[in-house]
Amino acid sequence: MHFRLNPYRIYCTSVAISPGSEIARYARIGHIEIARRVFDKMPDKSIVAWNSIIAGYFQNYRPREAQILFDRMPERSVVSWNGLISGYVKNGMVSEARKVFDLMSERNVVSWTVMVRGYVKEGMISEAESLFWQMPEKNVVSWTVMLGGLLQEGRVDEARRLFDMMPEKDVVARTSMIGGYCQEGRLNEAREIFDEMPRRNVITWTAMISGYAHNQQVDVARKLFEVMPEKNEVSWTAMLTGYTQCGRIEEASELFDAMPVKSIVACNAMILGLGQNGEVAKARWVFDQMREKDDGTWSAMIKVYERKEFQLEALNLFAVMQRERVRPNFPSLISVLGLCASLASLDHGKQVHAQLVRSQIDLDVYVASVLVTMYVKCGNLVKAKLVFDRFGQKDIVMWNSIITGYAQHGLAEEALQVFNDMCSLNIFPDDVTFIGVLSACSYTGKVKEGLEFFESMNSKYQVEPRTEHYACMVDLLGRAGQVNEAMNLIENMPVEADAVVWGALLGACRTHMKLDLAEVAAKKLVQLEPKNSGHYTLLSNIYASKGKWGDVADLRKKMRARNVSKSPGCSWIEVEKEVHMFTGGDSMGHPEQEMIMRMLEKISGLLREAGYCPDGSFVLHDVDEEEKVHSLGYHSEKLAVAYGLLKLPEGMPIRVMKNLRVCGDCHSAIKLIAKVTGRDIILRDANRFHHFKDGLCSCKDYW
Repeated sequence: MHFRLNPYRIYCTSVAISPGSEIARYARIGHIEIARRVFDKMPDKSIVAWNSIIAGYFQNYRPREAQILFDRMPERSVVSWNGLISGYVKNGMVSEARKVFDLMSERNVVSWTVMVRGYVKEGMISEAESLFWQMPEKNVVSWTVMLGGLLQEGRVDEARRLFDMMPEKDVVARTSMIGGYCQEGRLNEAREIFDEMPRRNVITWTAMISGYAHNQQVDVARKLFEVMPEKNEVSWTAMLTGYTQCGRIEEASELFDAMPVKSIVACNAMILGLGQNGEVAKARWVFDQMREKDDGTWSAMIKVYERKEFQLEALNLFAVMQRERVRPNFPSLISVLGLCASLASLDHGKQVHAQLVRSQIDLDVYVASVLVTMYVKCGNLVKAKLVFDRFGQKDIVMWNSIITGYAQHGLAEEALQVFNDMCSLNIFPDDVTFIGVLSACSYTGKVKEGLEFFESMNSKYQVEPRTEHYACMVDLLGRAGQVNEAMNLIENMPVEADAVVWGALLGACRTHMKLDLAEVAAKKLVQLEPKNSGHYTLLSNIYASKGKWGDVADLRKKMRARNVSKSPGCSWIEVEKEVHMFTGGDSMGHPEQEMIMRMLEKISGLLREAGYCPDGSFVLHDVDEEEKVHSLGYHSEKLAVAYGLLKLPEGMPIRVMKNLRVCGDCHSAIKLIAKVTGRDIILRDANRFHHFKDGLCSCKDYW
């Protein structure tokens, strides 16, 4: 090397890099074509250079070119043959690796070990075992690879026997054994090995800490964590996830703040932990602070929003993902589909469906079932049926999805036809199937058919009726005016009636003005669900209708004492992939409030001309559905419909969702709105779908 001294700089010539090293370097960073040019320019190609370029092709997942080059090698060593086997193993081509292994005239311990490792990697443990015991000689790596294979299959006791046979046990073997025991919850045996180890590395310590943390012994894990000679990101993250999984979020937060480096995995764990603890805003703060995010980060934040019912925030975050061109993972897509179903966000749902089709994940039966449910809940039965019909091997979940979908849309004939088709294919219905079938009968007044299906559940299909099925039957009889028969059914139920059953009876009593029985049902509901404000409101209105004002006052005192507050009714509508929410009696929160109010006034005028007169009886009897803050004209569903008329083009259906049952006055009004405006309006309430067209509703006023 030649140096030229200068008061400011020192120059030196670069050290020569061997062509073999250059080939390996280019291959490692994915520039295999450059590596090949370097190789081709070499006048004298050594065996090392040949091995490097072949390994490079395998490294870049091009095994065919690697094999062609191997076949052209002028001479080969055992290392060359081992490289070929190793390359095929890394590419998941274990059968090709075995063919090469069998062709070898001379093998060393590495050849055998690489082949055993290949079988273990592919989960072919019996083949690995067979080959392992044929080995003429074994080294510590061979033993450790086989040990890992047995532990991978959960065969811990056999692994221990192999471990005891090992002539030499290194740190890797001992750490593997600790991990295997921890996986099975056998912490004492794991700790015994840990304590006996002459030398431990950071992975050993982390394995033991993870074992304690994931088996709910977080305090023991923490003591061990504190005495660790050195900690890495994995150690900190293992301790953190132990706290988050146990719900000890304060300690998790303290540890998270103390972490010298906050890895993506640790941040993801913290987001999920905070979310699970109900601290959604803090989870979002962690998310926003992250400079780097992986698909698990986005999935975690969406999952937190979904679990805590922040549906709009989750959908908005998914939209941000799309804008930032982040490719969502499978759990994210399934979460978003569930949100689309919940919010009836058809545009987002279609977008997710398109991504699933591009990834060919839509061919999975579980995904197809979720898609059917999403389209059903978005009110697009045609699309739901298309997904259903295109799928060949349907499972019971998919059949149930479409039957329930037809039932919710009041299409009993279609629901029962699908049920018959299913049975004709020798697919046996389950308890969920019968909830769909009985609901279909209930929503359409098919009392005789409903009773027959209920009787056949046990006798013909060996499905024991559960509380949900009795609730369907009470609803069926009650809707048809057979309230006393419904009460008899409740009294003779083999199981205790729950809130759903009494709620069905109460709904029937309210519809048919059976106030004495309604009072019995409402009192039961208040006992069963003391925090549900709706039951108190209904009972209060029953008392008011009978002039029992003293009882009304007592009930309100009880509500205050129990800290029961009524959640308001709300409706929402999706316009250009944005969900707009409306609360009863209030459009003030909406930026286009003035336009909405003008549209409402216009609609009111058209309705008056058509002969509509608001039904004041709903102020008294239907406040369970939505408190009338100003008047019946300002119910949330009417506000959402008005916004749909403003924003959605002619010919496009107006799809509105409501969190409660639609009140009778709104039902009558929206039928007329559909008639005077010539628009199709689809309303999904807490119970079912209503398709309004030309002054009629698909429920035939039976809901």
